[in-house]
Amino acid sequence: MKIYKNIFPQIISLENLFSAWNNFRKGKQKKLDVQKFECNLEQNIFQLHRDLKNKTYKHGSYSNFYIKDPKIRHIHKATVRDRILHHAIFKILSPIFDPTFISNSFSCRVGKGTHKGINTLDKIIRQTSNNSFKPCFILKCDIKKFFDSINHSILLNIIRKRIKDDDALWLLEIVIKSFTSQHSTLFEQNGLPIGNLTSQLFANIYLNEFDQFVKHTLRIKHYIRYTDDFVIVANDKLFLEKIIAHLNYFLTEKLFLKLHPNKVTIRKSSQGTDFLGYILFPHYRLLRTKTKQRIFKKLEKRIWEYKNGIISKQTLEQSLQSYLGVLSHANTYHLQQKLKNQFWFQLKEKTTAKNSDTLYCN
Repeated sequence: MKIYKNIFPQIISLENLFSAWNNFRKGKQKKLDVQKFECNLEQNIFQLHRDLKNKTYKHGSYSNFYIKDPKIRHIHKATVRDRILHHAIFKILSPIFDPTFISNSFSCRVGKGTHKGINTLDKIIRQTSNNSFKPCFILKCDIKKFFDSINHSILLNIIRKRIKDDDALWLLEIVIKSFTSQHSTLFEQNGLPIGNLTSQLFANIYLNEFDQFVKHTLRIKHYIRYTDDFVIVANDKLFLEKIIAHLNYFLTEKLFLKLHPNKVTIRKSSQGTDFLGYILFPHYRLLRTKTKQRIFKKLEKRIWEYKNGIISKQTLEQSLQSYLGVLSHANTYHLQQKLKNQFWFQLKEKTTAKNSDTLYCN
């Protein structure tokens, strides 16, 4: 195992902080808090650098709000200054830890993602079932309240195995302990905020322990994980039933996590596998109903933003292409046509409204 002893200077360097700012600000230029920070950009970055160098840095508080995507999620938003630091930390830590992750961990990693994950699962099911000529079963599991339950002490101990830089560990501890969930106790601090970029990396570092257990201790060949959802594919249903206890034991004893009791299922591949927004069948793929509803609602919102001058037509068309890209990974020809029809119908409405306004003014 490679050990890293001098990464703190890399994290807090002015070059890394300004690079973090450039990465952070993309798509956020119109945000008021971002604009205020940018008004005194150099002064703010230099002050952040001094606070880190002198070890007087303190993480700010979080604002919070709820989003529906499609289930309700509680998002905690750090200040601009803190989020820039999160990007700076991520840039240095990600190349250290990402190579240690298994290839079938698909969440928040360069070159991975939902589409790579679902395509890999499709390929595994086809191989295991010999194109539906052999019995094939899929165990699907979900970790209960994952982000809220991540234990700070366990996470820091995992990080300490590879990072031997006291200053860097001081900073990481500040960031990790800047947030505690309602699942914390007087003796144990738990929880990572969903809104932090660092939380995505820390979540993968945390569950990499579980991934390694599944692959190297249980020696399970066909395993895929995306954040707190994972699937295991096998020909033997009894085998899958037996390993559930082993999976839950490791999560509970080593990581203080639990499988969600209502989200552990074993299904035949012929019944369809619901994973990452898609439903896989032996010879075709559908989009999950909630995913379809979410796409149409998002497009409706983007059209409203365009009508009210919040976004440009180019941005609206880019959103449409993005949604069509999601649909293109399933058998959704008619759905794609429906989405396009909604798009052009709404645009026609806007054009008609503009012409009407012009005639009225004249």
